[in-house]
Amino acid sequence: MRLPAISGLIDRRILANYRVDAGCMASVLPAPFRPQLYHGYAIGGICLIRLKHVRPKFSPFQWGIRSENAAHRIAVEWDSEGQTQHGVYIPRRDTNSVLNSLAGGRIFPGVHHHAHFEAVESENDFSVTMTSRDGGESVHVAGSVGTWNASSVFESLDSASKFFELGSLGYSDAHASSKFDGLELCCKNWNVEALEVSEVRSSYFENSKMFPPGTVEFDCALLMRGIEHEWHGRPNLCCPETTKAR
Repeated sequence: MRLPAISGLIDRRILANYRVDAGCMASVLPAPFRPQLYHGYAIGGICLIRLKHVRPKFSPFQWGIRSENAAHRIAVEWDSEGQTQHGVYIPRRDTNSVLNSLAGGRIFPGVHHHAHFEAVESENDFSVTMTSRDGGESVHVAGSVGTWNASSVFESLDSASKFFELGSLGYSDAHASSKFDGLELCCKNWNVEALEVSEVRSSYFENSKMFPPGTVEFDCALLMRGIEHEWHGRPNLCCPETTKAR
């Protein structure tokens, strides 16, 4: 049985984003997904999110779970009942919470891998490093609150904000090879800041077998703080077993 809704606080969320060659990204995605393009580029990225007070929505208690989490995400679209849908495909989720790693894909949507996180932060400076326990992925992002990256494919912070706000519905690999687990993030007070990144590393986007040199480039980063939110499980998305990539 899946929890119908979970509420909590996004204490800190970093979205570090890459622009990727559309054809290359299309070859990485499993069916039924295809890249959602922005000015001809596919958009992928890393979400580094610290959650606090996470608990069932209708719980009478104010306590809740705190965790550090990372997700690799790709903006996608797919067809359903003759309509084009938009959201994100999440090929990998990592968490420092043992509970999340055990329950992910069972009690709540998406397989979660157990990982170690190191976060060094001040009011305007952030450095977050994630290393998965299984050695599968590693991520590092460091930066400071600042001005918008003029070389971004997004014209402004506002245009980037609108793009990522619409990507609230995510689908992750499930334990069953023939389906994807659906989860939607509903923010009660959406607000973003520009993060000027000084260092960014991702073993996923730096994998030259998936993304050959010249097909992927860091684009921009957003920062969110103090966001009240809810997670809602959504119906699974089924696919032919032979088309799902791991």
